Amino acid sequence: MRSTPVPHTIALVDDDRNILTSVSMTLEQEGFTVRTFTDGESALQGLMARPADLAVLDIKMPRMDGMELLQRLRQRSAMPVIFLTSKDDELDELMGLRLGADDYITKPFSQRLLLERIRALLRRNEAGRAEGSGTPAGGIIARGDLVLDETKHTCMWKGKQVQLTVTEFLLVKALAVRPGMVKNRDQLIDGAYGENIYVDDRTIDSHVKRVRKKFRQVDDEFAQIETLYGLGYRYKEA
Repeated sequence: MRSTPVPHTIALVDDDRNILTSVSMTLEQEGFTVRTFTDGESALQGLMARPADLAVLDIKMPRMDGMELLQRLRQRSAMPVIFLTSKDDELDELMGLRLGADDYITKPFSQRLLLERIRALLRRNEAGRAEGSGTPAGGIIARGDLVLDETKHTCMWKGKQVQLTVTEFLLVKALAVRPGMVKNRDQLIDGAYGENIYVDDRTIDSHVKRVRKKFRQVDDEFAQIETLYGLGYRYKEA
């Protein structure tokens, strides 16, 4: 007898109860389980005790804003995170990406757009844990000192683990599977976000900066991800 799939759990964190109510109804109608929080502190306690499959965080909240909440979550979890940012507030978007958010949506937003982004990020998360087509048996990609395990969704550099978010893992994978080949930003967007998802160039640039920072925390001489100005990025195999 075929078992019934367990619905994904989405955490919504926003001090606007109207947003929580309307978005919760939409997600529940689409088959998701939804947990809501009205401030960062209660969200941190709840998500540390019982993680969700994905979190949608507002930035400006009482008792702990979204930036601090994301920092605290990233100390213990690679759970996919989408930020809700103020309209035209590029600083919020860039800071969120640099702290480890996987995606962001600007308020006011379409609930259908949010639903599309949630589904896309969940697909990326699951794909990142599955064996990729064209990779060796077991889902292992080894490039010199870099080892990516798609099944366990882990990244090792010189024997030390590098904690990457879903988007960061897929970005590194997109570069590492073809060492020496230049990938432009559109190709990296397709590799890390999937086709038919629009994000601008600065989003990829922010992710690359954060990835480099994480690798340099375990090896201050890491220089394998090269920038080719006007062209894109490439992975240089050691």
